[in-house]
Amino acid sequence: MQELNINKERTVMFPLRVPIFAVLVSLTVGQYDDYDYQPASQYGPSSANCAQECECPINFPTAMYCDSRNLKFVPIVPSGIKYLYLQNNLIEEIKAGVFDNVTAELRWLVLDHNQITNEKVAKGTIDKLTGLHKILFSFNKLTEAVIPPSMSLDELKMMNNQLSKFPAGSLAGMQNLTSVHLQNNELTSKALNGVFKGLNKLVAIDLTNNKLKKLPSGMPSSLETFYGDHNGISSIAAGDLKELPKLAYLRLAYNQMADAGIPAGVFNVTSLIELDLSYNKLQSIPEINEQLEHLYLQANEINKFNLENICKFSGPLNYSRLKHLRLDGNNITHADLPHDSSNCLRQASDIIFD
Repeated sequence: MQELNINKERTVMFPLRVPIFAVLVSLTVGQYDDYDYQPASQYGPSSANCAQECECPINFPTAMYCDSRNLKFVPIVPSGIKYLYLQNNLIEEIKAGVFDNVTAELRWLVLDHNQITNEKVAKGTIDKLTGLHKILFSFNKLTEAVIPPSMSLDELKMMNNQLSKFPAGSLAGMQNLTSVHLQNNELTSKALNGVFKGLNKLVAIDLTNNKLKKLPSGMPSSLETFYGDHNGISSIAAGDLKELPKLAYLRLAYNQMADAGIPAGVFNVTSLIELDLSYNKLQSIPEINEQLEHLYLQANEINKFNLENICKFSGPLNYSRLKHLRLDGNNITHADLPHDSSNCLRQASDIIFD
């Protein structure tokens, strides 16, 4: 039987948290690596079919590079362009007509790190892009999500704006959408209720650092990853996770959850692999399923090691698959570990106390 490795020093408190869906939940740093982004100079001289402010390499004639040029407006996009890079400029306005030549053929639109507001996005621009696959509209000044009417859309990123509104029904029918990144905005649970309903290919939602009080209703059964760290979530409804049979990664750190807001067995679902409830107000270890592999409970108010919430029964075939358990920053030490825990926690390589 494997001996438990009980770490007592804070100097070794680094959890193993490698995201399986690295592409879907990529960090803002290096986000263009997802699309093999290279400077225009990598593709040779520019072709004649290009806006004069930009470059359209002859070796990549369907791409127009307008990034990092101190532009204050979006230039008119010529026909034949499918990939449009406008990040890292000073753009404040998207004028009517700039996309008229590519309404059906534009595939990628990158507008990150500009100064665009909703009031300066003219009608007949983004709302006419029916063939778009990816829209990256992060680090701007949007207060309401701007959604193209494309049934081909597979990725939506509007991080680090000031979003407080999400138009009802704006994602309806988008059956190719797989990931939505809306972290660092001002979205509430009410603003997002029903927004993701029926999106049967959606696997990843990131709502870190918004103003959620509870999980948004109507999330699709296809969901595998949900990040809701740094919100104001105080409770989980009894049926929330039962409606998400494929959910594997759930992160709800830095919220306001106490024992009273967690119904018995709400996290006891077989699909979960990683559960992060650190930096909340829990006083006991919540009931989990034996299939869970990573449990983060550091910086709560836990004062008892509830072994029965990890293993209902312990035997040759009944044991927890937990590999990593963090309990540092609570009112509990390794001395509180029950003497009969080794059989239940036989696969644990790290149990971290203070």
